[in-house]
Amino acid sequence: MAFPFLEAVIGFMILMYIFETYLDLRQHTALKLPTLPKTLEGVISQEKFEKSRAYSLDKSHFHFIHEFVTILMDSAILFFRVLPWFWKRSGDFVTLAGLNAENEILHTLAFLGGVMIWSQITDLPFSLYSTFVVEARHGFNKQTIWLFFRDMVKGICLAVILGPPIVSAIIVIVQKGGAYLAIYLWAFMFVLSLVMMTLYPVLIAPLFNKFTPLPEGELRQKIEKLASSLKFPLKKLFVVDGSTRSSHSNAYMYGFFKNKRIVLYDTLIQQCKDDEEIVAVIAHELGHWKLNHTMYSFIAVQILTFLQFGGYTLVRNSSSLFQSFGFDTQPVIIGLIIFQHTIIPLQHLVNFALNLVSRSFEFQADAFAKRLGYASALRAGLVKLQEENLSAMNTDPWYSAYHYSHPPLVERLDAIDKPDKKAD
Repeated sequence: MAFPFLEAVIGFMILMYIFETYLDLRQHTALKLPTLPKTLEGVISQEKFEKSRAYSLDKSHFHFIHEFVTILMDSAILFFRVLPWFWKRSGDFVTLAGLNAENEILHTLAFLGGVMIWSQITDLPFSLYSTFVVEARHGFNKQTIWLFFRDMVKGICLAVILGPPIVSAIIVIVQKGGAYLAIYLWAFMFVLSLVMMTLYPVLIAPLFNKFTPLPEGELRQKIEKLASSLKFPLKKLFVVDGSTRSSHSNAYMYGFFKNKRIVLYDTLIQQCKDDEEIVAVIAHELGHWKLNHTMYSFIAVQILTFLQFGGYTLVRNSSSLFQSFGFDTQPVIIGLIIFQHTIIPLQHLVNFALNLVSRSFEFQADAFAKRLGYASALRAGLVKLQEENLSAMNTDPWYSAYHYSHPPLVERLDAIDKPDKKAD
């Protein structure tokens, strides 16, 4: 008797939904607490706390509904064999278009096109409500409905342009990869990631946001001086117009080898009146680079990608696996989709482990900025970001441990305030 892969996958999805809903309920209870954590008393104003509490509870209510609808749809799609039905219908569409449905690439592109349309339709109400109700209610949304749909159309166009050659290449590699399939797939994805890292800031990101050089002045001089003192190969220093879409603020760096860029949200510059706070946040980000966190993360992703492709090669010819999900053929893209569903338990464990490592990296980057003399400014900057973004002040420890890639503000401030250990 064949193993019931489909039933096992649906069963685990539901079990994980129940577990994560339990964590969400714990977090919801923490968010309802009427007082600040002791560490934040006198640091965060009562007005900001009340606004943060209202915003977090609104997002929590929305999250419960979104997750319930998602698990309902995903389970129904699998249980009622919607995927094999849709695969056959997409083949019929290719035939109606006067093309050869036996061509797996054409059949796959038609299938993925239909999936993209379905996902856009089903996700649209949630995206609209999140942006124009939840975010707008709390003063964050700055984009118009026209800009929202323009971004959506641009995203679809990019998928239509970039998707077909990538999908076609993957299908050809799987069909002709032989014994070294996992290596070829990994090598292709590795090269693709490098290409995208090169093209994204130059061609893709400017389609959605305007990047302008940070004007000459004291802030620019301080950042360039800091980068130079750490031998950080800073090539460009940009301000991005995040305020056209949201009043949330942030800063980040990207690029590889000797082509590094730092991007500041214009909202961050507006909110942090003291330049030292912004420089301290940049010092934290440069700490990730100096401590090789970005390289470690990149290597970890490459190892996990290779292991995933290795696992896929072990099951890609399993007829019982395909049949369990309702397929009488074994298309490449369907094999990848089914494999992703079957390793969901492992993915949850891996994500949990990655979050643990990420939180450790955040503490190390904070400590790095502290050693550079930015302890006070970093503390003030983190508080300012927490206040202006109305981030949750009270967090449940279980929820935080499972979901957060960054430690809660309370833990970060405690670590910054802790005296450094002195050598004997």
